[in-house]
Amino acid sequence: MDFPVPGRRRETARVLHDIDLEIPEGRLTAIVGPSGSGKSTLLLCIAGLERATAGSIEVLGTDVMSLSPRKQAAFRSENVGFIFQEYNLVSSLTVEDNIALPARLAGRRVPGPRVGDAMSRLGIAQHARRRPDQLSGGERQRVAVARVVANQPRIVFADEPTGALDLKSGQVVLDWLQALPAQGTTVLMVTHDPHAAARADQVVVLGSGRVRTVIPGGDSHAVSDAVLAAQSEFEAGVRAS
Repeated sequence: MDFPVPGRRRETARVLHDIDLEIPEGRLTAIVGPSGSGKSTLLLCIAGLERATAGSIEVLGTDVMSLSPRKQAAFRSENVGFIFQEYNLVSSLTVEDNIALPARLAGRRVPGPRVGDAMSRLGIAQHARRRPDQLSGGERQRVAVARVVANQPRIVFADEPTGALDLKSGQVVLDWLQALPAQGTTVLMVTHDPHAAARADQVVVLGSGRVRTVIPGGDSHAVSDAVLAAQSEFEAGVRAS
């Protein structure tokens, strides 16, 4: 995938290339790699929020690159949930209204008991009528996870979901991300934290816009070693050029 280089006419920077990757359904997959390796760009391309310049991307049996922007948005509303580092909550809505919002935008209705159950399971039921600016960062991220739990999307994209959280709040979020596949949800998570990545079923390691390796989850040291190897390979390439 190419992006224009700011200030340089007709010059582009290749962010992703030669990607050949299959994400197993009903599993938690983590994407890791050195800074600038293309982790978030890959996630956004798969989600249809960035358009790749070549190749094909199939999500849940649908070629998302062949869809118009309007149909891509409809596809996401029907099938996809998001958890981002910045929470992406609507400041003017209450916690329970934020949780129900994705279904409302898709023309559906989440039953009240399901919203209440999601809030209770994430430990935020007491904040149901509060607005996001009345909550801590950890509580806001729990609202984002509760939104996913209540709306039951088929796939969840999480971009650095614990990056702005303290250790305890981050563990709560990771516990729920790890539990989502039990309800049939596929989770794809970008993270810089090897301990978070080790919670995944598999870990995709990127380097210089390519998939360098795919390893099983469970071992944070193996994740760290794989990322360091990708970084070393990149630095060696820079020195050679």
